[in-house]
Amino acid sequence: MEMPEIVRFAPSPTGEIHIGNARTALYNWFLALQTGGRFILRFDDTDVERSREAYAEAIAADLDWLGIVPARVERQSARLARYDAIAEDLRTRGLLYACYETPDELERKRARQRARGLPPVYDRAALALTEAERAAFEAEGRRPHWRFKLPEGARSWDDRCRGPQIVNLGTVSDPVLVRADGSYLYTLPSVVDDLDFGVTTVVRGEDHITNTGVQIALFEALGGEAPAFGHHNLLTRQDGEPLSKRDNPLSVTRLRAEGYEPMAVASLAVLVGTSHPVEPVADMANLAGKAPLSAVSKGPAMFDPADLKRLNAALLHDMPYEAAADWLDARFGLADRMFWETVRGNLALRGDAAEWFDIWQNAPRLTDASGAPILAREDAAVIAAADALLPPDPWGEETFKAWTGAIRAETGAKGKALFMPLRKALTGREQGPEMAAFILLLGRERIIHRLASAKVALGVG
Repeated sequence: MEMPEIVRFAPSPTGEIHIGNARTALYNWFLALQTGGRFILRFDDTDVERSREAYAEAIAADLDWLGIVPARVERQSARLARYDAIAEDLRTRGLLYACYETPDELERKRARQRARGLPPVYDRAALALTEAERAAFEAEGRRPHWRFKLPEGARSWDDRCRGPQIVNLGTVSDPVLVRADGSYLYTLPSVVDDLDFGVTTVVRGEDHITNTGVQIALFEALGGEAPAFGHHNLLTRQDGEPLSKRDNPLSVTRLRAEGYEPMAVASLAVLVGTSHPVEPVADMANLAGKAPLSAVSKGPAMFDPADLKRLNAALLHDMPYEAAADWLDARFGLADRMFWETVRGNLALRGDAAEWFDIWQNAPRLTDASGAPILAREDAAVIAAADALLPPDPWGEETFKAWTGAIRAETGAKGKALFMPLRKALTGREQGPEMAAFILLLGRERIIHRLASAKVALGVG
C-alpha cells in the first residue's frame, strides 16, 4: 500500500491562475487523492507590493470549482517570524552572508564573465569584505541583500516525471534569500514550509529544476530531508510562448465565467503533453487514474485552445440528465429530462441550453436579423401538407418518420427541401437537435400553433 502523500500547491496571489497552474495543482491533488494523503494550499504572499487578497480568494474559488479540496490553507505572510529565526540562524553559522552590489554592478560582472567565456556565476566577492568596507557601504546608504553559501559538489534526485537529475552547484550563483528591504524571495520560505508541514513530494513545473538542486542544499543546511520531486513539462501556446498570470484568456477564473465545464479544463490541463490522448474525462477519479507522473512527456506540452472547446462539447453531449438536473432547475426553474436529452448534443457550452429552452417554450421568429423571412415561397407546399397531415396523439419515436413520409408522398419533396422548411417553421433555425426528438419535446399543440404561424407568413390559406 502506498504511503499517504503530503503535497502542496503554492501560488503567489499576484494574478489569476491559468490552465498551466491548474495542471500543477491537479497533479498534486491526484497524489493526495490516490494515496489518502493531504493537499496543502499555500499562498506565497511575501511580495507585499503585488499580492492581493482578491487574487487569493479567486484562486481558492478556482480550485474549488475544479474539485480540489485543500486539507489545509497557509499564508507565508503569517509566518515571517519563523523565517526571520531561520535566517538569523544561517547568518550566525556563516551560511547567509551580506552582499552590497547594486543590480547594475552585478550585471556588469556577469557581462565581463560572459565576455571571457565564463558562466555568469556570482564570484562571492562579498565574503572578502572587511568590516571597514562594509561600514563604508552602509554609510553610503546601501543595505545588503543576503546570499546562501552553497556547498561544493552536485545534488541529484530521481525525478518522478523526468528520471535521474543532477545539478552541479558550482555552476549556480549563491542564491539571494533575503532582499535589501528585508523581504524574502521564494527559496527560503518554501523550504522552511515544506519542512514544517511535512511535505513528502513537490510536484511543479520544469522551470524549477535548477532551483531544486539549490533547495536540496538548503534542506541539508537546515538539518532536514528533502522531499521527493517531480517536474512536469509546462503548457505553452502553439507559438511556443509560455502562459502568464496577467492578461491571460486561459485564466481559470475567466474560463469558469465563460461557462466551460471544470472537467473539460481539468482534462486538457492534465492530459496534454502526456502519453495519453487528449480526451474528455467526466470525473476526477478516472482522470487521476490516467495521470501518473510517469506518463508526463519530457518534451514540450504545446496545446491548441480549440481542444478545450472540443472537450467541453464532448462532455456535454454525453452528460447524463442526473448530472445536469440541479443546474437546469437553478437556471430555468424546471428540470426536464426530455429537454436535456434532446438538446445536449447541440451544446458547446452549458449556457447554450438557454437558446433552446426559449425555442421550446416560445414560438420562434420567422425572420432573420435583418427582418427578411426565413421561409421561402417554395416551402409553402411542405408547410401546408405538414399542417394537414400532422398525426394525432399519442406520439412516439416513429412519429416524425411517419409524418415526413406522408408529406413526401403528398408533395414529392425530399431531402433538404422536405426537412429544412419543417425545421425553420418549428425552431426558427437551420440547425439544431434531431427533429424526431424535438417534435416530441414540443408536443402536438405547440406544433399546430407554429405551423399556423408559418402558413400566415407564407400567405397559405
